[in-house]
Amino acid sequence: MATTTTSDPGIPSLRGRVSETEWRLRVELAACYRLVARYGWSDLIFTHISAKLPGEGAEHEFLINPYGLMFDEITASSLVKIDAQGNKRQDTPFPVNPAGFVIHAAVHAARPEAGCVLHTHTRAGVAVSAQAEGLLPISQQSSFVLASLAYHDYEGVAFRPDEGPRLQADLGDKNYLCLRNHGLLTLGRSIPEAFLAMYIFESACQIQIGAQAGGGALTRIPEAIIRGTGEAMRVQSAGAGGGLGALAWPALLRDLERRNPGYDH
Repeated sequence: MATTTTSDPGIPSLRGRVSETEWRLRVELAACYRLVARYGWSDLIFTHISAKLPGEGAEHEFLINPYGLMFDEITASSLVKIDAQGNKRQDTPFPVNPAGFVIHAAVHAARPEAGCVLHTHTRAGVAVSAQAEGLLPISQQSSFVLASLAYHDYEGVAFRPDEGPRLQADLGDKNYLCLRNHGLLTLGRSIPEAFLAMYIFESACQIQIGAQAGGGALTRIPEAIIRGTGEAMRVQSAGAGGGLGALAWPALLRDLERRNPGYDH
């Protein structure tokens, strides 16, 4: 298969101008943005993936996409550092979309262990989010999600900070969030963990839409099996330091290097 490369957005490399820890996180997040594009989950320049920089206290800083770039042309150096209110904390020619960070800010504030929050507007994800029953227990993929799934009702475009507490209450301790009439959200301790969670969530939604399109009766997975999925995941990831996301991540990066290199600029 032919390799494709994207144009350089024209920003100088930040390597050596930020800490090594921040640089590694920038490279990993840029790769995540490009993988989201690679799997067809992007929505032009919209939606966000946020990654929390290491730090103590309430004044955490985050990395997020430069508003105006397609996901498949984002690089480590073009990512924008912001504070918890979405204000830029670095000199950059790129704007940010503060309104788009409202959801992410609420999740990061409520779940300090979340190193990454990933939000999408995919066709399958929005379609399932619009269904009264939401995600159905009809696939192995859905069973993993349903074991840790919450729902948040649509309140319009998410730019009002007062929505944050309601979203936090709905999310609770879950790792998957279905935003009604809007899309999907996952969180993870790391970028690879959040990405793999979204891969499973999106797959479950695509399977559901496909199964419903068949027109026949659907076979549901028993609730007892859903309840045991957490233990199954622990067995599946045994011996994989960092979980299944970390296990799959190097292979995903190799695939990205073949198809769309340059994210580590």
